[in-house]
Amino acid sequence: MVDSIRGDELIARYKKNYAIPAQAKITEQMILDHWEFEKQLRRELLESTPETRWEVFERCYTRLYREIEWMNRLVGQSNTILPAERYKTWVETIGSPPQKIYEIGSGTGSMIVYLAECGFECKATEITRERGEKHVTFSHPGLSWGISDGVHIDLVEPPETYDVVVSSHVIEHLHPADLAAHLRGVYIILSKNGRYIFDTPHCYTGPHDISRVFKWDKPEGIHLKEYTYHELTEVIKNTGYRSVYHPVTHKYRRLLSYIGINKQEQIRAFGIFYLNLMLVVEKILPVIPHHTLRNLFVNVLKKLLIFRDNIFLVAQK
Repeated sequence: MVDSIRGDELIARYKKNYAIPAQAKITEQMILDHWEFEKQLRRELLESTPETRWEVFERCYTRLYREIEWMNRLVGQSNTILPAERYKTWVETIGSPPQKIYEIGSGTGSMIVYLAECGFECKATEITRERGEKHVTFSHPGLSWGISDGVHIDLVEPPETYDVVVSSHVIEHLHPADLAAHLRGVYIILSKNGRYIFDTPHCYTGPHDISRVFKWDKPEGIHLKEYTYHELTEVIKNTGYRSVYHPVTHKYRRLLSYIGINKQEQIRAFGIFYLNLMLVVEKILPVIPHHTLRNLFVNVLKKLLIFRDNIFLVAQK
């Protein structure tokens, strides 16, 4: 781990990690305050009990987005990719409307707003009112908003209601002890044959929270746990889902179409093959002893389009 990065290098790394525009006013002290604050929040979140967890998580995340206010105002602003391109794989995986979609951890609402504009009936939720609806400047007839802890979804939504549940970069923020409960809650509100589509940072390409800015080798901020494919697929299967597979990204869909693979069952079969490939790769990576060497190997695999920074999965009810 490295904790001595300072000055312009620290600011540049921070802006890159959070996709903050180069011209935005970010000081070294702001970053150091953010770093110390996330480490404090991490301790509070991990020490919370099942009885107090929703209250603790709501309080901590409300404080984060109020006190580190630029996290709402600046993060992601240097990303100029249009929603139609950014969420192409999500839409291709979801399929065509009409379908009812529920998003857990909507952030500033960009994905769920786009899905509503595509014609889906959508509901977005967050744990704090400092996120979500607050950041959307217009209403949409196909979009509603709610509050939930992101875990016990079945306590706030009726069973078998949604065709698709989605979350992006949410699971790593949950208390590790709540992963199975989170997946069970999603399972209950999914309709028959419904799907939970989600992504989350892979631990072998991380850490992906503020710890990365300081070159730590594991998350020490509010990513309470970054997972592997093996860990997630095991819990998914134990929770009762019928199958799990990797969504086929838009790039791979184009490559497959060139060789005549276009049918949904063929694409899904490729997604199963790709997930199995990732499980094999994960057996190799722990053999590489040093974090830096492992990252170099992973970067080679990423350039070959074999590995990704994010785990991307579909859990089929």
